Amino acid sequence: MTEDVAIPLPTGQGEVAATLTVPDDPRGLVVFAHGSGSSRHSPRNRQVADLLQDRGHATLLLDLLTVAEEIEERSRFDIPLLAARLQTACLWVREEPALASVRLGLFGASTGAAAALITAAEPGMEVAAVVSRGGRPDLAGPYLPLVPSPTLLIVGGDDPQVLDLNRQAAGLLPQSRLAIVPGATHLFEEPGALHQVAELAADWFDRHL
Repeated sequence: MTEDVAIPLPTGQGEVAATLTVPDDPRGLVVFAHGSGSSRHSPRNRQVADLLQDRGHATLLLDLLTVAEEIEERSRFDIPLLAARLQTACLWVREEPALASVRLGLFGASTGAAAALITAAEPGMEVAAVVSRGGRPDLAGPYLPLVPSPTLLIVGGDDPQVLDLNRQAAGLLPQSRLAIVPGATHLFEEPGALHQVAELAADWFDRHL
């Protein structure tokens, strides 16, 4: 089952759009947090989601901002706001009867990775695993040592600045693995690079969900 849904936000904030896919008897649930300037329609995130669905995981791809907020540059980089929205979405989707008891994973790209890590650090969220693709975990700052979830940091080998930031973050996360995709740049646009990302992410979620 795949359907477009609207997730209500706290009073006065409106709602955000999302796409929910639930296979029969789902193994796990993975919620996606995209980076700035992207959306739930991101072809890169959708390629990862497609593989996860093939392996029996439910997925929720969502827009972290309302339509009005998307045009505000400052909202795109408001990490606490993005994390709060992600937490709202995680709580909302767990109310689906078919997903109430499955384990929760988070997949974050770019700034969305920081939102995912802050969410994982939040007591009571019970995030079983996190994957970051070309992420900015440094933007999660003091939350990194508080993340109990096994975290996979996927970075392109030809993305030196982000690679350095992820190496530093890996040293602060209690349970982490750094996976480098050789020859890949920040958006993993090179032939075969995104396929490697999808396989790494799917293997991680298979193991921990």
